[in-house]
Amino acid sequence: MISQLSWKIGGQQGEGVESTDRIFSTALNRLGYYLYGYRHFSSRIKGGHTNNKIRISTKPIRAISDDLDILVAFDQESIDFNAHELRDNGVIVADAKFNPVLPEGIKARLFPVPITAIAEELGTSLFKNMAASGASWALLGLPIDVFNKAVEEEFGRKGAAVVEKNIEAVRKGAESVLELAGGPIADFQLEPADGQQKLFMIGNDAIALGAVAAGCRFMPAYPITPASEVMEYLQKVLPKLGGTVIQTEDEIAACTMAIGANYAGARALTASAGPGLSLMMEAIGLAGMTETPVVIVDTQRGGPSTGLPTKQEQSDLNAMVYGTHGEIPKIVLSPSTIEECFYDTIEAFNLAEQYQVPVILMTDLQLSLGKQSAEMLDYNRIVIDRGALVTEAPEQEPNQLFKRYEFTEKGVSPRVIPGVKHGIHHVTGVEHDQTGRPSESTENRQRMMDKRLEKLKHIQVTDAIKFDAPHENPDLLIIGMGSTGGTIDEARSRVELEGIKTNHATVRLIHPFPADQLRPLVEKAKQVIVVENNATGQLADQIKLHVGHADKIKNVLKYNGNPFLPAEIEQKCKELTLAWQH
Repeated sequence: MISQLSWKIGGQQGEGVESTDRIFSTALNRLGYYLYGYRHFSSRIKGGHTNNKIRISTKPIRAISDDLDILVAFDQESIDFNAHELRDNGVIVADAKFNPVLPEGIKARLFPVPITAIAEELGTSLFKNMAASGASWALLGLPIDVFNKAVEEEFGRKGAAVVEKNIEAVRKGAESVLELAGGPIADFQLEPADGQQKLFMIGNDAIALGAVAAGCRFMPAYPITPASEVMEYLQKVLPKLGGTVIQTEDEIAACTMAIGANYAGARALTASAGPGLSLMMEAIGLAGMTETPVVIVDTQRGGPSTGLPTKQEQSDLNAMVYGTHGEIPKIVLSPSTIEECFYDTIEAFNLAEQYQVPVILMTDLQLSLGKQSAEMLDYNRIVIDRGALVTEAPEQEPNQLFKRYEFTEKGVSPRVIPGVKHGIHHVTGVEHDQTGRPSESTENRQRMMDKRLEKLKHIQVTDAIKFDAPHENPDLLIIGMGSTGGTIDEARSRVELEGIKTNHATVRLIHPFPADQLRPLVEKAKQVIVVENNATGQLADQIKLHVGHADKIKNVLKYNGNPFLPAEIEQKCKELTLAWQH
């Protein structure tokens, strides 16, 4: 028996690939397996090749597998596009309708199952996704009752007759492939899972759930890949809690609405991707100048312009740090796991109010949309901190305004919301004095700039650097951010077997950069490798700027639209170590 296996389904977008994957992985999750998914899809509603890849394991995993054990193909293109990933003696379950053929040089077992014919016998080709799922499940020899239960939950709202036909499609698909294969495949039998309940979700859902837990009750947003799921989740949940979601005309309106809601005392966020973030920049500057808290989620994708809207990239870092005109304090957080997406969203709301600044939560497409197992969330960890929010302002002298922007030692002024007695003050996007009235005084300008920027010196976040440093003086320190963390860990485990000592640091606070925490790790390492999905090494540049030691820092970059594979990082580590040793 084996401890892990990789499964992929491919076909044309809109023909059931997504639902097949969803039911297949849901059933595996019910058995207690750890799962990690990668979704390859086109930037169109229907048509174009799409595939979903699921890695199944009895132990925690946070990376895509290098190879593939089982490929389910609805068309020949899926075979041609994906068969190179199959390990020797892997399996292709293909729809017999298109007369599948193996590409030259591929050593795999091909089982042409009458997937479409089974579905049409049951009344419609829509059942073919269940026939394909049944064939996959049968090859693994897993208990069919768990799978049928997942089918019932998926289609139960459509009535018992629909459920029965889907289960019949599963049964026929299973029988057909077992007849071709001569029974379950011995080398694909998974070890039993632990049976423990696990969450199985995407990062966007974890962010949305974190927003709810943080007390967010308003989200203005404009739909955009790969951020839309945050909006879609909150559309269903917030009305039940007295909140609302508004689809705005564009991202400019979304950001300014979120700022207005926060000014009024609500907790609000918006979410977008690179193009939307660009449109929000002037508004982010307004939040910085007026010291209004706001949380913005940027789910990075391939750019520039429309770029690769459905592909992986981590190239918005410079935009988040430097994008606004002028100079304002802001915070950029970078979660690296599903759990961190949840907890960091809560922390983002707290930080925004504690320091009265815009907070940008930076994810990437793989973390936002890659469905994966996660540990159960600990709601006892939730703390709500609204900072220097004043609910009872002191009485003012006649004709005097509240000092909303009062000069303070750490730069954070008392904050009131509309309606607080004695809290009247002026709000404007131009430079202003302590009461908010416009001011062009040179002395006031400098003091106000210093006051706002002083906040950056005092910002404290949870685990600004997450590091695994078992070696005092490692050969390599590998640094990453976002979804690369699990892939780096897997590559490290292989490199360590070859005698290369490695430490790993994940940068979770991008701005203000945690130089003091990272510097000791960099200084102790013989070489430093920075892994990131962009073409220019934006994270590496931040490290060189704030930490130094540019001579020992090497880039490992990937910007073709796909996430890193463990083998790619492993190979680069070996190459750079060998080059350094010689």
